[in-house]
Amino acid sequence: MAILGILVANITAFSHNQLAYYWPPALPGGATAGDDWIWVVQFTLIDGKMRGIFAILFGAGLVLFARKAGEIEVATQLQARRLFWLALFGFAHFALLFGGDILFTYAIAGMFALLALPYGARGLFVTGVLWAAVAALLRAGDFAPYAIMELQAMAGHAPDQYPALEAYWQGRVADIMNDARVLASGSYLDVVAQRISTGADEAGLAVRLNFYETIPQMLIGMGLFKAGLFTDPALRRRWRGWAWGGAIIGAALLLATAITLMRMGFPPYLTQFAYFALALLFNLPLLLGGILLLTQWADRSDATWLGERLRLAGRMAFTNYILTSFVMMLIFQGWAGGLFGTLHRIELLPVVALGWAIMLTVSRFWLSRFRYGPLEWLWRCLTYWRIFDIRRTH
Repeated sequence: MAILGILVANITAFSHNQLAYYWPPALPGGATAGDDWIWVVQFTLIDGKMRGIFAILFGAGLVLFARKAGEIEVATQLQARRLFWLALFGFAHFALLFGGDILFTYAIAGMFALLALPYGARGLFVTGVLWAAVAALLRAGDFAPYAIMELQAMAGHAPDQYPALEAYWQGRVADIMNDARVLASGSYLDVVAQRISTGADEAGLAVRLNFYETIPQMLIGMGLFKAGLFTDPALRRRWRGWAWGGAIIGAALLLATAITLMRMGFPPYLTQFAYFALALLFNLPLLLGGILLLTQWADRSDATWLGERLRLAGRMAFTNYILTSFVMMLIFQGWAGGLFGTLHRIELLPVVALGWAIMLTVSRFWLSRFRYGPLEWLWRCLTYWRIFDIRRTH
């Protein structure tokens, strides 16, 4: 399910400038009421949550891979090689297909998370939760001063620095809109050249994202796996009440924040503060509760039509992630479909549905004939440095 949610989270990044991803007024022509409400839903249930679920599952996968590999030294060497190739895949994905790549980020975060493999479930989980909470507070410290000045200005008591702050924001908007013109009207080579020229800045963003989000979430996933959450249905049932409580509290805090911002007209610095700081903290109970509830749902739904297709799409998550980037590039970029910057958020929903249909259809078709997705197979071969038989034997 997370791979489908990732497309919902990324669809604005595929189709619009960078600011529109988290600041609704950056949509060309401005946002409609429908756009604003869709942003509210995404902020509450999607943005940061799908990425977080992936990071938690990735951390759990590190532990599972290590157990299957046997000796810790052998497992660590294989994992390091596996993550090295993932980093290369991520850079290629960033340069050639999509500037919002997460594979490189996961690869670097995974390298650090490997150091924690010997630790126990409780230590990993507690460290991950505390790290995530402290990181959210640090982010709040980064963004709060600007948000406070904006609040003062809105109350009619603008500090002396506020005109410079306004001018900086207007300049930033102009720069980002100018960069977006390459995606809207440039050639494919123009787009690739622009991404490569910003590679160092993007790598810096990846490092910060790792520190604030990805590494602690991976540690949480490692701890939950070692505690038996992903293998013991009885344990999941015992934690059901806590799961619902965490999910409801997190979602309620996020929803209240989103509606408040919408009613205020999305002040830019307050919106940044909420999106990059408050949401990190409020996402935590929603992620913990959500991952527990999703695993319980998976227990019941695996035999259903939808459950089977979601499971197959998950088995090809790597391939589907790259495939959707390729399809969205063809739909939106100016040299191809040319829809970049033309659709409102509500108009993007049919495009999301198309992406979902492609993933569910292709996954079932491919895995009925082959043992692995094509990129999963290539990654496996590179990790073990040998060719695996991809054909399914009946």
